[in-house]
Amino acid sequence: MTAPSPTTSALTPVFVRLKLSLLKNGLRQSGGRRAAYITSAVLALLFAALQLLGLIALRGNAHAATLTVLLVALLAIGWAVMPLFFPSGDETLDPTRLVMLPLRPRSMIGALLAASLVGIGPLFTLCLLLGSAIAVATRGVGAALVAVLAVPLALLVCVALARAVAAANTRLLTSRKGRDLAVLSGLVIAIGLQFVNFGAQRLGDAGGLSALDPAAEVVCWLPPSAAIGAVDSMSEGAYGRAAAQLLLCVAALGLLLYAWERSLVKLMTTPDGSTLAASDATRKESSGRGLASLLPEGRTGTVMLRTLRYAWRDPKTKAAWITSLAIGLIVPVFNALQGAGTVYLACFATGMLGMQMYNQFGQDTSAFWMVLLTISSTRDAYLELRARALALLLVTLPYTVLVAAVTAGVLGDWAKLPEVVGLALALLGAMLATGSVASATLAYAIPQDSRRNVAPGQGGIAALSILGGMVVSAVLCAPLIVLAVWLHVAGPHAGLWLLLPLGAAYGGLVCWVGLRVGAGRVVGRLPEILGAVSEG
Repeated sequence: MTAPSPTTSALTPVFVRLKLSLLKNGLRQSGGRRAAYITSAVLALLFAALQLLGLIALRGNAHAATLTVLLVALLAIGWAVMPLFFPSGDETLDPTRLVMLPLRPRSMIGALLAASLVGIGPLFTLCLLLGSAIAVATRGVGAALVAVLAVPLALLVCVALARAVAAANTRLLTSRKGRDLAVLSGLVIAIGLQFVNFGAQRLGDAGGLSALDPAAEVVCWLPPSAAIGAVDSMSEGAYGRAAAQLLLCVAALGLLLYAWERSLVKLMTTPDGSTLAASDATRKESSGRGLASLLPEGRTGTVMLRTLRYAWRDPKTKAAWITSLAIGLIVPVFNALQGAGTVYLACFATGMLGMQMYNQFGQDTSAFWMVLLTISSTRDAYLELRARALALLLVTLPYTVLVAAVTAGVLGDWAKLPEVVGLALALLGAMLATGSVASATLAYAIPQDSRRNVAPGQGGIAALSILGGMVVSAVLCAPLIVLAVWLHVAGPHAGLWLLLPLGAAYGGLVCWVGLRVGAGRVVGRLPEILGAVSEG
């Protein structure tokens, strides 16, 4: 006979104690981790307390319901995406650790749900939900009673949503692609901040929160925002509407728990075939030449292919590339859409991509010793740096022209397109030149086993490399900038188109000189570069 599976009531205290033990043991690992956790907890709770007071102060405001409903929707989105970007933030998010235990998925759900309520995130969410409910529960005892039900219901929907998403994507989160996704979280945050900034500015132009009322009317029927919407409906005397919104939240919670259970059943009964799929994909990729057939033969093509593969496969290199591409397009185009931009902001995109030339050998990490074995002369070093610069140019050249054209099209200022592209090409050449020299003289390590982009103790080197290189690049572009200003102020405007060929030629010349200087530095500092990029 087999022993019966433990019930939810028996498992709940065990899982809660497990969660507390994981938190406690994690803080015991190091003083730095303990200090970081305590600091983040204090700041998060302080922010939550301020938000709670601010929401309570909104009580009775005409737009309180609009703000709180949308705020809860943002909270739900955060709970849905955070497990994808930070899977290591909660070790109990991986149910595969419990596969070998004699536990049934249905009995595990209640216990895991209770354990999920332990932590800073749930407490932070509870404070915001409580403040939102108080802000809209303005009239009647019925609204207060509905708020007592709505707050924990909304919290459970948020937590269940996070658990269902995490369970459905457990295979992804524990794979290399999942680690790539976690590293790319910075990109999502950066792009999201740009959209929030753009939306806030458009909101101010539209006359305030009243512009969000139509969106709130829709969102108040979507769980968990529907729970706060039910409190507001009860305050207005719409009892049927409040009941319907609460029922929607209860139904959503039931569906999420069911989806979570199905995912647990699949995880606990289906073998993981990700390794076989990965090996099949590797064999397919290696069987064809693909990009290699389009690149020149010899050392140049080999180094270009390696550089491009780093940009595609290495999580941190990929994150840096995609962040530069996204932010470089968003800043000039969004400013143009708001009518406050200029075509010259297209140079910002060039600068973002030009920074990828800095610390070229740092992305090799300790594997740089294999590159070192192939460099025995200044010419070898020059060919290495030139190939890496050409790999960047494959993307940066068309991207620079594209961003400049899109910005000019949005602004309707096509006349400035040639001169802007010329200035951007000069800036690109200058940054490739300074990046070549900085890669040889100011190399630093990029840790592969953490979220840091710079090894401890090398932050000053990284700052000097990037900031110093950008300043020198701006100085190198001074002749073209002075010429452009002179043509606008005192010279013939018809000659502004000459900045396009002059910028391309000047950028190419500066890049060639920088590659030559950088190659000489590389040959003289090979051991130092290897030691710098291998730290951490």
